[in-house]
Amino acid sequence: MRFLPLLSLLLPLSTLAQAPLPVPRNLQATYTRGTRAESGQPGPNYWQNTADYDLNITFDPGTRRVAGTVAIQYHNNSPGELDQVWFKLYPNLYQKGAPRSKAFAPEDIGEGMKISALTINGETFDVKKLRIDATNLAVPLRKAIGAHQTATVTATYSYILNKGSHQRTGEIEPGADFVAYFFPRIAVFDDIDGWNRVPYTGDQEFYNDFCNFKAAITVPKDFVVWATGDLTNTDQVLTKKYAQRLRAAEQQDAVVSIITPAEAKLLGITTPNAQNVWRFEAKNVTDFVFATADHYVWQSTSLMVDPATKRRTRVDAVYNPKHEDYKEVIDFSRKTVEAMSYTFPKWPFPYAHETVFDGLDQMEYPMMVNDNPTETREDAITLTDHEIFHTMFPFYMGINETKYGWMDEGWATIGEWLISSIIDPKLDDDYGVARYGNYAATEQDLPIVTLSTQQTGVPFFLNSYPKPGMGYLYVKDMLGDELFTKALHTYIRQWNGKHPMPYDFFNSMNAGAGRNLNWFWQRWFFDAGYPDLAIASVNKTAAGYDLTVQAKGSKPIPIDLTLTFADNTTQKIHRSIAVWESATAVTIPVATKQPLKRVTLGSTLVPDSYPADNTWEGK
Repeated sequence: MRFLPLLSLLLPLSTLAQAPLPVPRNLQATYTRGTRAESGQPGPNYWQNTADYDLNITFDPGTRRVAGTVAIQYHNNSPGELDQVWFKLYPNLYQKGAPRSKAFAPEDIGEGMKISALTINGETFDVKKLRIDATNLAVPLRKAIGAHQTATVTATYSYILNKGSHQRTGEIEPGADFVAYFFPRIAVFDDIDGWNRVPYTGDQEFYNDFCNFKAAITVPKDFVVWATGDLTNTDQVLTKKYAQRLRAAEQQDAVVSIITPAEAKLLGITTPNAQNVWRFEAKNVTDFVFATADHYVWQSTSLMVDPATKRRTRVDAVYNPKHEDYKEVIDFSRKTVEAMSYTFPKWPFPYAHETVFDGLDQMEYPMMVNDNPTETREDAITLTDHEIFHTMFPFYMGINETKYGWMDEGWATIGEWLISSIIDPKLDDDYGVARYGNYAATEQDLPIVTLSTQQTGVPFFLNSYPKPGMGYLYVKDMLGDELFTKALHTYIRQWNGKHPMPYDFFNSMNAGAGRNLNWFWQRWFFDAGYPDLAIASVNKTAAGYDLTVQAKGSKPIPIDLTLTFADNTTQKIHRSIAVWESATAVTIPVATKQPLKRVTLGSTLVPDSYPADNTWEGK
C-alpha cells in the first residue's frame, strides 16, 4: 500500500495527519499485547529473556581443539511457559552437510560441535537421540520452564576450530587465533517470533540475548588472551612488568606498548605455568569472544569517555608486527572512541575496553574487533571506525541483525562517513553511494525494510549499508545536529539493552524530534524509486540568477550546488531533503553581479542515477 505524505514538516507532531507507516500484522500484534507501543517506547508488558553463562574452556592452538563446559542460568521472563529450549550451535557452519552461503575448503568441513553431555533442570538428555539441525538444536522438555522461572542448563562439548575458510572466526596463522561463537548458547525467545529458528548460514549476522558471562579460558604458556569483558586475574597470567603496563594504560592518555615488537619475539610475557587460565567477566552483553596469540604486539591507551562520572575506556591494538599498516590502528581506534563519545552519536562509549585484533575478517563483537590488514591508510581508517561503531548498533542496542541488517550496518556506515573525516579531514569516504545510484530501481534494488534473510548479493549490500546510512545522514542534515542528537538519544535511551524492531526506531525518532517524519521513512525505507536531481533551468534576474532544481526521481536527496563565476570564484549552496516533502522542483535565487560560468549539482554522499543533467554551462 502506498501512503501519501502530508505537505508540512513544520507543524507540531500532534497536529500532523501523515499516513501511518505500513506495519506487518505480526508486528502490530506487539501493540495489541502491550509489549511495544506506537509511541516508540517499550510497552507496559515488554519483556525479554536473559541468562548467566559460566564458561570453562580449554583451547589448544596446536590442534585447534576447543573443549569445555558451559553452565547457564536461563531466566524465562516471558509470560508463558517454555516446553522446549532452542540452542544455537554456530560452529556447525563448518559441519558436513550444513547449509552455508558460500563454499568452504573441504579440509575445513568436519563433524561440527560434539555435545557429550546435556542437562536441563536436572533432566539428562541422550544427545545421540536429539536432532541437531546444523546450527540449530531444539530440545523438548518433559517439564516446561514456567513463566518467570529460572532453568539450570549444563553442557559439555568440543569442536575443531577451522584452519582456513575464515568466516568471522578461525586460525589466523600458526600461533594466532580468533575464537568466536565457540559455545552452545540458548537462542533468543522474544515477543515477536518466539524462538529464533533462523539458521546461521554465514551471511546474515546474529541475534542474541543480553547476558552475563564468566569465562575461564585455558591456553598454553606464552599465549596471551584478549576477550570480551574485563580480565579479572591479571597478576596470575601476566608477569609483573606487563601487568604493570596494562594497569598504567588504563589510567593515561598516552599510548603504552604493553608488548613491544622486540618483546613479542621473546618468552616470559605470561606466567611460566604449562597452562594458564585467563578469567574474564562481562555483564549485560550479547556475546562473548576471545583471541589468543604468542607473537603479537600489544599497544594500549585510554581516554575519559564520560566526564560526568570520570569513566575511562581502554583501547587496544593487537597485531603481528610485520603488518606495518597496523601501527596507526591504535590512533584510529582511540579517535573513534573519542568521536563516538563526544561528536557522533555523542553518547559515552558504553564499555570498559575495545580491542582491535589483527585477524582475517572485518567483523565486530562486544568489545572486540577482528580486522584484517589493509593495503591503504584510508582503508585502515574506514575499517577501524566502521567496526568499532558497531559497539552502539547492534550491541548496545540489541538489534536483531539476522532480520534487520540495516538497523546496525546502516549506522556503522554513517559512523564511518562522519568519523573518518574527523580522523583525517582529507578523507572523502563514499562507501557504496555510487553503487546505489547505479542499481537504484533495478531488479537488484529492494526496499530497505525487506528482511535481510530474504536477500543476498547486491540487494543485501545496498539495503544493509549505503541506503540506510544515507537515510540516517539525510535526516541528520534535515533536523540539524542538535535536534537529530535529541531524537537519536531518545531512541538509545528507550532501547539500549533491549531488542528494538524497525517501528520502535521510526517512532522513537519521530517522538524525539517532535516531528512526524513518516513522509521520509515511507519514501526512503519502504517505497521503490531512484534518486535523480537535474538542473532544470538557470535564468538571469535583476538581482542575479534563479536556479531551478528538479526532482526527476522519487527518492528525496539533498541539493548540493557548486557555482563558478566568470572571475573563477565559487559558491556552494546546500538544501536538505526537507524541500522535497511537498515539491518536485525548487527555485533558488542567487544574488550576484558576476556572470555565472558554470553550475554543477551533486556531492560525495548524494547518489544520482542519471547524472548527465547535473551540469549547466553558461554561454
